Amino acid sequence: MPANGRRNAAPPPEIASETLVYGRAEGRALRAECHRAADASARRGRAVVLIHGGAWSASDRHAPAVLARRLAAGGFTAVSLDFRDGRDGSHPCAVRDIAAGVRYVRANAEALAVDAGRIGLMGSSSGGHLALLAALRPDVDQHQGTLIRREGASGAAEFWDPDISAAVQCVVALWPVADPLARFEYARRAGRNDLAAAHLRYFRDEAHMRSASVPRVLRDGEAEALPPLLLVQPGADANVPREMTLALLREYQDAGGVVHYLFYPGLPHAFAYQASAETAQLARQAGWFLDQHLA
Repeated sequence: MPANGRRNAAPPPEIASETLVYGRAEGRALRAECHRAADASARRGRAVVLIHGGAWSASDRHAPAVLARRLAAGGFTAVSLDFRDGRDGSHPCAVRDIAAGVRYVRANAEALAVDAGRIGLMGSSSGGHLALLAALRPDVDQHQGTLIRREGASGAAEFWDPDISAAVQCVVALWPVADPLARFEYARRAGRNDLAAAHLRYFRDEAHMRSASVPRVLRDGEAEALPPLLLVQPGADANVPREMTLALLREYQDAGGVVHYLFYPGLPHAFAYQASAETAQLARQAGWFLDQHLA
């Protein structure tokens, strides 16, 4: 035993990462990055599908890699998706692809060595908005149509539109842009022309933004599911005002949903994309939440 009287901590497990093709939309192959413990005995059969941010018009599946690999070190199979966004489509194309990503994991649960009944969804910023829409309305017609991949009998890839649910057992929303119209108005007031322009790359107009508001979906009774929610807000977030997050919390509770809320004082928007003590803490807390609801 070391002189300080503490046993040495076990070294973190080696993480294996691979690129998968999970679906196809409009002739485009949709890719995902799968992170999991290299030692199969360290995996616990629980999957988390990750959705990157980028104001619906930037970034890719590699953005959440720091957080995804920390989740993988905790025994989760973390699948981070690429999807169509304002660069090549408009709402709800991203949610259709995300729902297909969940269906892919469920349809290929045996090959991925996960339990088809233990799938969580995690999204950050605009990805948090998209993850919430996918979680609340997983199997509506509006969120279907993206094909998912499977191996054919000949070994060649085939794509199909399966009758498989995209429902998830829980959702983690990191600083989500839950109400696109409210954030659009906030961006214009704050002189954030970059954010306002990004909204108009993915949404046609303000009415389109209003229709995609998660609080509105909850108020109008359009949610078909209310999975347990972990909601995270940084205190120094200049992109997502705290009032928007608290409004989402109230609407989720009023609709009958269970919400866990974490507040990180002084931290900026998207802090968990970088390695830090706070990112490690968030990974532990998110892992605890996922453990409880994917058990």
